[in-house]
Amino acid sequence: MVNRSIKMNLQWSSPAQCIRTGRVAHKRLDSDDQPPAKCARLSAEAGDTQGLLASSPGSPVSPVSSSVPATHQGPSSIGPFLLLPLADRESVHSAMNTNSGDELLCKVFDMGVYQEKIRAYGILPAHRNVAGVRDIILGEYKAYVFLDKDFGDMHTLVKSCRRLDEEHACRLFRQVALAVTHCHQAGIVLGDLKLRKFVFADEKRTQVRLESLEDCRVLEDPSNDSMSDTHGCPAYVSPEILSGTAPYSGKMADMWSLGVMLYTMLVGRYPFHDPDPATLFSKIRRGQCCLPEGLSPRAKCLLQSLLRKEPWERLTANELLAHPWFHQPPSSSQETALGEQEVSSAEQMVPSFDVDEDDDLFC
Repeated sequence: MVNRSIKMNLQWSSPAQCIRTGRVAHKRLDSDDQPPAKCARLSAEAGDTQGLLASSPGSPVSPVSSSVPATHQGPSSIGPFLLLPLADRESVHSAMNTNSGDELLCKVFDMGVYQEKIRAYGILPAHRNVAGVRDIILGEYKAYVFLDKDFGDMHTLVKSCRRLDEEHACRLFRQVALAVTHCHQAGIVLGDLKLRKFVFADEKRTQVRLESLEDCRVLEDPSNDSMSDTHGCPAYVSPEILSGTAPYSGKMADMWSLGVMLYTMLVGRYPFHDPDPATLFSKIRRGQCCLPEGLSPRAKCLLQSLLRKEPWERLTANELLAHPWFHQPPSSSQETALGEQEVSSAEQMVPSFDVDEDDDLFC
């Protein structure tokens, strides 16, 4: 398997081990794969609708797809692994270790960027709610990074269920909050947080973990999370990022995104939505929302504490975990039908809109 070693300038503080291999004979993936696409940069121009609001493909419930792109007919191999491309996840492959029988996922990166993409794994201590790197194999042009297999993502679950009851949502969202808190405490801002970033570690879809750290920001000074980068997915972006006039708190932008995630889980749609990007961003900047009356008082309180227009008014990650919604049984009112109730703008409520059953509002 190994012809000669290639040194990697990485310091690993977690138990995740990496295989440092030499050049490999299999070149097909090197010539075909492209690095993962990044989210479109934000723009308030109405003409940018396709780049901003086009729906992203969903992750399959099982990471093994029966159909593969035309450029990848059949499995390929790298070291001891057989790789099968996943049709709906660019540059991601289902991988089987032919020696041990282990099933993993493989992400393929250009050699020039892979160390930066996996840098956070060497800084963040291991955590059950954050995926870890299992192996790395270096090819001539590409780096093959192997992570734990998953069983679909939360976006797909919420989309299939339309919404989750509070008890179910609480069990899953607490694990999301634990992952984000762990990252923030280690000086890592996740950015571009969304339901797709969280996957299931088990077939019953009860154990949640952050799918990867490749798009996060490692803070050089953990006490300073000031940022100016404006890339992200429109439905989850915070008001201060859209202003573009001053640096913003990366951690507090993450907390806004968590509020959007929780709202979507409980209600079954995004809190802010419009087919026109300029109108969508205008709604987000105003930060005026309404909540369904069927939600429990504690759930409403938590959403109002995350979807605050002013960043300093939002809960921090540690404060989020201390919220009573996580520690007391949900109200029986969750069983009632979700209706819309208009409230004052001071309560940060989200405007309602009509949705057809076939509309795909998830990105």
